[in-house]
Amino acid sequence: MVLHGRLDARTTVTCWNLLEQIFRAKKIKQLQVDAGNLQFCDGAGLALLRYLNMGKMTPAATVTVVGLEADLEKLFYGFSAEDYVMFRPLARKKIHSLPEEVGSAIRHAAADLRAQVTFLGDIAANLPPTILDRKRMRWPEVRHVFELAGANAVPIVSLISVLVGLIIAFESAQPLAQFGAQVYVANMIGLVMVRELGPLLAAILLAGRSGSAFAAEIGTMKVNEELNALETLGLDPMRFLVVQRITAGILLTPLLTFYATFMGVLGGVLVTLSLGFPMTLVFHQLTASVHLSDVALGGAKGVVFGAIVSAVGCLRGLQTQQGPSAVGISTTRAVVTSILLIVIADAVFSILFFLLKK
Repeated sequence: MVLHGRLDARTTVTCWNLLEQIFRAKKIKQLQVDAGNLQFCDGAGLALLRYLNMGKMTPAATVTVVGLEADLEKLFYGFSAEDYVMFRPLARKKIHSLPEEVGSAIRHAAADLRAQVTFLGDIAANLPPTILDRKRMRWPEVRHVFELAGANAVPIVSLISVLVGLIIAFESAQPLAQFGAQVYVANMIGLVMVRELGPLLAAILLAGRSGSAFAAEIGTMKVNEELNALETLGLDPMRFLVVQRITAGILLTPLLTFYATFMGVLGGVLVTLSLGFPMTLVFHQLTASVHLSDVALGGAKGVVFGAIVSAVGCLRGLQTQQGPSAVGISTTRAVVTSILLIVIADAVFSILFFLLKK
């Protein structure tokens, strides 16, 4: 086969289709391609020549390409069969049926559950000995995380908690006024903020602000192979990175919970005072409705929610895959999983507290 003229991006398409039609109907054992008469050949033409040389159009034939200029021959042999396999367009994904999609989802959920159980086991094995050993525990890192995730979150927690307290007070004042019971706005604010919304607001804000940061930070380290470098140096990423963040999360979330509760109650008290009730009466209603057990329940929720947020953020960071969007996917999964587990844990607390009160 002798090639003449120009073999560029436009003519290569026509030549490629024509050759496929010709070779499809013939059984060729040996093929020699003479490219000595080509006036011009670009990357598309070289791709065609290399495709022919690999025997893709004539699988049973031995193909040789001769006559190329020195520069073109150097480029020609720069292509390889491995390059063709690596850079060829991906085949369209097969459309799976509904049972296959359900089975795949169940399989991924089971694998994720197994990873979570393994991660919990690693935490249980590493957390107590690391905390008790001053040489192994990196307390400066705990303080650093405490500042970034806790102290720096005070402004946003203050704003949202006060606004939530104002909203609840205003929304409940009008219905209670129909029964002449507006004074019980203070009771409602106290119970709702201390037992439910205080811990929930602190945990959800921590998940969106700090849990995602944990996942992004550890995920970036994994993508950059920094975790592999730590293991090469003999340092366990679980003990070196994860334990400090979980410890900081467990310590700071109850504090954020009490602070969010206080700011929410403050917002509700401001509304109650604006309705004309004296401060002494509002304080009496609060102390009459909120008991020590309610405060303890809010603090216990804060400890559990802090452990959930920090642990899930670290787990999703360690599960980060390779690719440009891997860190973003891990961050999203960390926030979604944290909020889901927070709501589930809160429901369990409510059920248990209700049964214990009966």
